[in-house]
Amino acid sequence: MKTAILIFPGTNREHDMADAVEEITGKRPGMIWHKETELKNYDLLILPGGFSYGDYLRCGAMAAHSPIMKEVIRQAERGTRIFGVCNGFQMLVETRILPGALLKNKSLKFICKQTYIRPENTENGFTGKLKPDDVLRVPVAHGDGNYFANDDILQDLKDHSQIAFRYCSESGESDNVSNFNGSVYNIAGIFNKRKTILGMMPHPENATLLHQPDKSGVNLFKGILDNIS
Repeated sequence: MKTAILIFPGTNREHDMADAVEEITGKRPGMIWHKETELKNYDLLILPGGFSYGDYLRCGAMAAHSPIMKEVIRQAERGTRIFGVCNGFQMLVETRILPGALLKNKSLKFICKQTYIRPENTENGFTGKLKPDDVLRVPVAHGDGNYFANDDILQDLKDHSQIAFRYCSESGESDNVSNFNGSVYNIAGIFNKRKTILGMMPHPENATLLHQPDKSGVNLFKGILDNIS
């Protein structure tokens, strides 16, 4: 099993992500600079969080046109597993690999805090080690995490079980109070139709190690990595 983390100017969560992968697999993932144009024999590609290109224009907009992203799109079409977190999720949306858009938080402020999410679909190769009633406590750190999808896209996401995670309370209830950034339907993460790609705004890599406030991200990473090993 080979995992690669793609790095862009402004990426800042690549080492956190690598630590999480190494914690689960015992192997350090490869680090690929954005100017590369080929990705050979990787089972999982990870787009980590950060502020690629300083979030110039729109978050992820410039990174979506980096040389490596043509190959990411090609790998996505081939069915290679791809995991995008925060800025990585924004890149997946900007390239149209995943549907919808990520807008400014409803407060128009950057938000950095612990939050709760629950899985909506646990019958796939990403969230298969989670239970439907699991509640994960994971941090968020974003200014543009307000996920938007029009009525047609939202219905399509529901019809094809593409909603991966929703923001919720500590007890697992999705309500207006738990929807801190304004995302439609409390959506925190989505899949593509084939369930080979997952994009999410919260940072589960920061809920995997002993020194971190919570380890509820461990089973998510086990599900992702065990299914490609």
